[in-house]
Amino acid sequence: MLRAITQFLAAALCALAAFGAGAQDWPSKPVRFVVPFPPGGSVDPLARLLGAKLGDALKQQFIVENRTGAGGSIGTAAVAKAPPDGYSWVFVFDTHAVNPALIPVMPFDTLKDLVPVMLVGTAPMAISTSPSKPYKTFADVVAAAKAKPDAVTFGTVGNGSLGQLAMILVQQATGTKMTHVPYKGGGPMMADTMGGQLELGVASVAALAANVRGGKLRAVATTGEQRSHTMPDVPTLQEQGLKGFSALAWWGILGTAGTPRPIVDRFHAELVKALNLPDVRKTLTETLGMDLRVSTPEAMQQFIVAEMARWGKVVRENGVKPD
Repeated sequence: MLRAITQFLAAALCALAAFGAGAQDWPSKPVRFVVPFPPGGSVDPLARLLGAKLGDALKQQFIVENRTGAGGSIGTAAVAKAPPDGYSWVFVFDTHAVNPALIPVMPFDTLKDLVPVMLVGTAPMAISTSPSKPYKTFADVVAAAKAKPDAVTFGTVGNGSLGQLAMILVQQATGTKMTHVPYKGGGPMMADTMGGQLELGVASVAALAANVRGGKLRAVATTGEQRSHTMPDVPTLQEQGLKGFSALAWWGILGTAGTPRPIVDRFHAELVKALNLPDVRKTLTETLGMDLRVSTPEAMQQFIVAEMARWGKVVRENGVKPD
């Protein structure tokens, strides 16, 4: 019996040593960063920026692979089903927490098949309009929507997008009815907002900031708890009467469930170093409009669970369907 216990303890110590050695040796071959969206946008440049910095620091290739479709679930599934060896990671957007309620048959279990690494950052959305439109404040939008129900149109990047779900809550809070116009991307939606074909366009502050600064769009509200550093002159919905309202776009990194924790910790530590570089912080905060979070894996998991509960409820109660 004593011999069996001794052998068991020896095997356990060997396993722990192997895990530790694996973390120290990681990465010993190219690492795959899956981006489940097309090039452009905000997720792709985040992955490429961090891949370049980690490649310089760790002397290994970090290859960005765009695997698009189904609101990011196709690329995420590729990582959920990959070997749990620390060589496949996925960069997700806020759709990650909406998809389980929106997509009838998910190819993976969002909470069980993936391991959280980090919530990189969040950003509020902005409600914008053409300067040719009469809306100077969000109160003007509410007044118009109450005067003519369904006449005020708002564009987003698609059915089930955070922009649509946030506007559902806005309508419920203000007792208004507006008409949602889904688009396949932010570019066409912004073009129609600037051209006056839409009354309102809803997207992240990062997507809208340049056109707002250039005078091509007017932002009437943002959706964060505090004003965005990207649009400091634009009041929040909370400031304009929607007490407690907040809806944030977000960016996170996950890996395959079962990836050894020492490797997750090593990866997390290297990400923290990269995200503390001044040029990286400047790009993410000024160009992509993020409020950096740089969370622990545990905080990332708690955040995802809360987002899934909140937005899943909105999807189910309002019968939201995917594009």
